[in-house]
Amino acid sequence: MKATLEQIGLKALRRIDPETAHGLALTALRTPFVALPGPVTSPRLRTTVAGLDLPNPVGLAAGFDKNATAIAPLSRAGFGWIEVGAATPLAQPGNPKPRLFRLTEDAAAINRFGFNNDGMDAICARLARRPAGVPVGLNLGANKDSSSKADDFARVLEHCRDHIDFATVNVSSPNTEKLRDLQGPMALAALLDGVMQVRGQVPVFLKIAPDLTDQDLADIAKVAQDARVSAIITTNTTLDRDGLNSPLAREKGGLSGAPLFEKSTRVLAKMYRLTDIPLIGVGGISSARDAYAKIQAGASAVQLYTGLVYGGLSLAARIAEGLDVLLQQDGYSSVEDAVGTKSKDWL
Repeated sequence: MKATLEQIGLKALRRIDPETAHGLALTALRTPFVALPGPVTSPRLRTTVAGLDLPNPVGLAAGFDKNATAIAPLSRAGFGWIEVGAATPLAQPGNPKPRLFRLTEDAAAINRFGFNNDGMDAICARLARRPAGVPVGLNLGANKDSSSKADDFARVLEHCRDHIDFATVNVSSPNTEKLRDLQGPMALAALLDGVMQVRGQVPVFLKIAPDLTDQDLADIAKVAQDARVSAIITTNTTLDRDGLNSPLAREKGGLSGAPLFEKSTRVLAKMYRLTDIPLIGVGGISSARDAYAKIQAGASAVQLYTGLVYGGLSLAARIAEGLDVLLQQDGYSSVEDAVGTKSKDWL
């Protein structure tokens, strides 16, 4: 019955504007009417990444709960960890609407939000009130009109560090002008140096784009290693539009969902060969087998977002439970045992 009700709800949400539907889904989460499975874990699923103890490796990517308004229910939705944001120093409205597009034919989405959020003061206040539960991190962003985008990352982290379990430096969104320029080795080294100086004890993750050359990846791996980054998230959305069927395929913005799976997994496998830093696999995950493929390609944990649009909130628990079965079938006693076992298949 739960699945049927969820499918009915998903069908209704897909009939309306996607950004409105997203807002309604967040509102519904904060009501007592949404069935949440609670923690999903097992001895095989429990894992430690960058010093964080995760009940399972399936995380929620940044962007779903931009303003940290639904942490409590999301912590009971089967995720092993959650990332909120992105947060910028000052509140900003983001880009003009429409800015979110549902590519149903491709099980994908395109967004050009432009870091719309309530600002670090409001978001930090909500993080300070969050209940105990799964680890929660904050995606750091920069204001669109900032004179120093690099300084913005450090400002947000310094303001919020006492209330988060990890922070992600997001230099890979395609929707803020010149942000991806910060992925260059010199700019990235300077940015990370500023962030690391104010992090306190908070692990810092780095989120990179999928649209990078092999040389770009090698440069980023070295800079991240030198900066002592705790994990690298591979990857954010892509600007690539190859192979899409939807009439909305040419909308500007970052593409996420199923078409990103292979591209992001190849980047993940390449990065696994370049560094010993733990990797987070993101991009196109909609099943336990997808999550397992990311882990075997080199990911110590995974994140999803667009898959929820098509699979519903119950997807997180279903993926975690299915992953437990797949690990058992292959004779692995832990997630760690499977990490990178098939990375060569993606090179």
